Amino acid sequence: MNRILVVRLGALGDFILSFGPFAAIRAHHPADAITLLTTAPFAAVAARAPWFDRVLVDARPAWWDVPGLARLARRLRGFDLVYDLQTSARSNRYFRLAGRPRWSGIAPGCALPHANPRRDFMHTLERQQEQLRLAGIAEFPVPDLHCLAGSGFDLPRPYALLVPGAAAHRPAKRWPVARFAELAALLHGRGIAPVVLGSGAEAPLAAAIPGAVDLTGRTALGDIATLARGAALAVGNDTGPMHLIAAIGCPCVVLFSAASDPALTAPRGPGGAWPVVLREPDLADLTVARVAAALP
Repeated sequence: MNRILVVRLGALGDFILSFGPFAAIRAHHPADAITLLTTAPFAAVAARAPWFDRVLVDARPAWWDVPGLARLARRLRGFDLVYDLQTSARSNRYFRLAGRPRWSGIAPGCALPHANPRRDFMHTLERQQEQLRLAGIAEFPVPDLHCLAGSGFDLPRPYALLVPGAAAHRPAKRWPVARFAELAALLHGRGIAPVVLGSGAEAPLAAAIPGAVDLTGRTALGDIATLARGAALAVGNDTGPMHLIAAIGCPCVVLFSAASDPALTAPRGPGGAWPVVLREPDLADLTVARVAAALP
């Protein structure tokens, strides 16, 4: 039995886009012991998933933290093969900390390099699939996401999920909340209850959408997955929860500005299906009529 390590730190959307690669690695190594190295926000979900035998949390020690780096190096040693799906400057350094094992990624000198010079111009999903193909993985089954389940909520049916937030330091990724309020009113007129998702810090956005059910600050990843399974549709910005909602298979309309490129980072559905993507360089120029016309 080989010892396999998968490295995926990343933001929420990036982590979710790796569900397919995770499933492919598990299918390719059915009898091997697979460990995931990730960050704390994703550890609980990964521990419940069928793809890993063990989950390690990366404390991400600073490069001047010699004791922390020594602890990390001890955890990285002893693996027969490493799939680095993070492929960052940090994870490249982990290749050296790990003692230069058999490594799939972009670390200089690794045995299984993803050497495509156009890799940074590929969507995350196709980029990771190509990397794994070059490492000998040919089959990419649709990941089973039944492990993602959470609390049910007493919601009117049918309902639509609205995700008006995005990273606070990237306001250009947010469609104006007043437009979400207009869209919520339109959904009400169609007999669909709007339900707002987001972090607790995004509660003011939900408060600005009259008549919507406010679940901000109340949903873990499993809860969002359960909500997505029951939703008629979802509309939201380019942000992590929309990746999970799309991955579950909920019909989605995802809104992009010039701040990010859907060709590289758009949420993807089961089997790699694309959601409806609407893009305006400035989301203030995206009309409610255009979004409404794109609704399933």
